[in-house]
Amino acid sequence: MPAPDQQLSAEQSRQVADTIREEIARRRMSRQSLAELAKLSLSTLEKVLGGRRPFTLATTVRLEQALGVSLRKAAEAPPAQAPAVNGEIAPDGLGAYSRRAVAWLEGTYVTVRPSFGEKDAIFAYRTEIGWDTAASSLVFRESERQDAAFTQFGEVAVPNQSRHIYLVTNRHGQHRLITVAHLAISGEMYGIITTLLAGRGSSLTPIAAPIAYLPIKMVAEATFGRISSDDPNHALYRQHLRRTTDESFALFLPG
Repeated sequence: MPAPDQQLSAEQSRQVADTIREEIARRRMSRQSLAELAKLSLSTLEKVLGGRRPFTLATTVRLEQALGVSLRKAAEAPPAQAPAVNGEIAPDGLGAYSRRAVAWLEGTYVTVRPSFGEKDAIFAYRTEIGWDTAASSLVFRESERQDAAFTQFGEVAVPNQSRHIYLVTNRHGQHRLITVAHLAISGEMYGIITTLLAGRGSSLTPIAAPIAYLPIKMVAEATFGRISSDDPNHALYRQHLRRTTDESFALFLPG
């Protein structure tokens, strides 16, 4: 029998974290609530979900009991056999791109947009873009969001006749769309997000805002969450958000 403090591998930990984030988003629960149900400290939960600490068997079992789902089943499954290289082509609806042609997009980004709830504050989180063998396309997944219940993941469209990239979330017919332009040399992406703003009760209001994706190597000490003016990265994040509109990567017309 494995010891309770046995650590999962890096890949297993990543898969378990992905499953937990999906469950949190689906149930619209907070990380604090999950930590309390699993009898874990919020700090421990944040570290394992953020990849700063591997999952142990004991921690995984507690989270399984709290969520009522198996987290190890997916992590222990053998990896799917990769298709032949010439079969790594995205569907027509996403641009029919090859994996090799979009390899430059893969990576981790610091994502910034205006806060929807606090004037002059900036909302920052992590976005990972990578190739999904099963979907045969690029996919994106968000993490380190303060509002974990609204974490998004979905497909990436890269039409060959457009210089723009589309990050598309479609959950049961409810869409969120991010349209960005990519700077080939430095790697940033600037554009616009169109989504729904959660109000009181079940009220949802369409909202659009500028958004920027910064390769994580560009930010020496990245900070995430609601970034106020006293945060050391506020000026840098604000500079990139202003670039989105100052250089006309996105336009907002008056009504």
